[in-house]
Amino acid sequence: MSLPIRGLDHLVLRIRDEQAMLTFYLEVLGCVLEKRQDELGLIQLRAGDALIDLVPVDGPLGRRGGPPPHGGASQARDGHNLDHFCLRLAPFDETAIRRHLAAHGIEAGETRRRYGAEGYGPSIYLQDPEGNTIELKGPPEE
Repeated sequence: MSLPIRGLDHLVLRIRDEQAMLTFYLEVLGCVLEKRQDELGLIQLRAGDALIDLVPVDGPLGRRGGPPPHGGASQARDGHNLDHFCLRLAPFDETAIRRHLAAHGIEAGETRRRYGAEGYGPSIYLQDPEGNTIELKGPPEE
C-alpha cells in the first residue's frame, strides 16, 4: 500500500518580521489573507488551492518551535523556519494509514480536527527520518 496523496494542503513558516512577510506574500506574490488566529499566533494565507501559514516566532505556537531562524540565506541558522508541511490524503482511512506507518516503524501522533486549505478535518502528525514534521490531512467536514 502507498498513501493516497492528493496534493500539498499547506506549509507552515516560522517568521520573525510579521509585517515584512505579510507585505511579501500578500502584495508581492498575491496571496489572500484567509484567516487569523491571533490567540495561537497563526496567520493563514490562501495560495491557490493550498495555504501558507505564517507563525510569528514570538507567539504561542512560535515559541513551541524552538529558536528562531536567522535572517537572510547567507547567514548560518540556529533555528528552523519551516514548522511543517501538510499532505492532503484521499481517502483518509485512519486505520489503514496507521497500519501502513507502523509497518514502516513510524510512530504517528493522535488524530485531531485541524484547519487546512479546504476547512476543518482530521489530521495526523509524524516525523521523517531527519526530524521534519509532516501532517497527513483528511477531507474537510461536510
